[in-house]
Amino acid sequence: MAEPPLSILVAGASGFIGTPLVRELREAGHHVTTLVRREPRTATEFRWSPGTRHLDPAIVDGADVVVNLAGANIGRLPWTETYEQEILRSRVTAAETLVEAMRHAAVPPPLFLSGSASGVYGDRPADVLHDDAAAGTGFLAEVCTAWEAVADAAPDGVRVVTLRTGIVVGQGGGALAPLVALTRAGLGGRLGTGGQHWPWIALDDEVGAIVHLATSTDAAGVTGPVNLAGPEPATSDRITRRVAEDLHRPYLFRIPEFALRLLLRQAADEMLLSSQQMVPTKLLESGYVFRYARAEDAVDAVF
Repeated sequence: MAEPPLSILVAGASGFIGTPLVRELREAGHHVTTLVRREPRTATEFRWSPGTRHLDPAIVDGADVVVNLAGANIGRLPWTETYEQEILRSRVTAAETLVEAMRHAAVPPPLFLSGSASGVYGDRPADVLHDDAAAGTGFLAEVCTAWEAVADAAPDGVRVVTLRTGIVVGQGGGALAPLVALTRAGLGGRLGTGGQHWPWIALDDEVGAIVHLATSTDAAGVTGPVNLAGPEPATSDRITRRVAEDLHRPYLFRIPEFALRLLLRQAADEMLLSSQQMVPTKLLESGYVFRYARAEDAVDAVF
């Protein structure tokens, strides 16, 4: 017997992950509404202002699921001190705005899926990181810890799942976009030692996992942090080398750590040189089947 369609509200619906997520949810028959910062153009759009923490609680009232993917793009490089503040502020204020609206809703949503990231773990080359592993240190760890804490303050009766997303491999954006541009220009190469583990996930699986967590009865017991990363860990060298192979471009250089830090500042250590062996334990135990089990297959699918 088919499950009834759900009412799902999405914040961050126009982004790299949000756009295909909304499309897939609608294709599955769910009623999806989205939050926008401009004047609404359709009956499925509602205006909010996370910067001023304004959202009409009636918009949240009665939704089956709220998905929060809102936040400034961390792929915009390099990070200045001002932009680092925006990375933190945009995530915290968006989550606070949604949680506050839930508190004032007559019927709060039963499920809140809120963004987080692999950066919560910091640089942990020696650890195998399951979903409930403790936070590490560093800028992104502080951002994600604050982001998750706001989501966890949702009112009683709201099941909270925080989406600890790894490096998303997909067409047209994400953390790999700057590397693809360099590789196309013939400047592809190993980043640092190349041995650091990147917690990659294909865009199709990122979207598929969120849909699974939002709609599948098999995932109804999942709560707390969930690692969104592919089932087989991969080093950065495996991924960047495969990008060069698929683009038929040379892979000749080793870009030393100091050069990356000079070019990208703190983002070099936080995004490219950190090592995180994330294991998607909760996702696998809830029955999710990955479309791409190997990093190379995910890269091939892009190009």
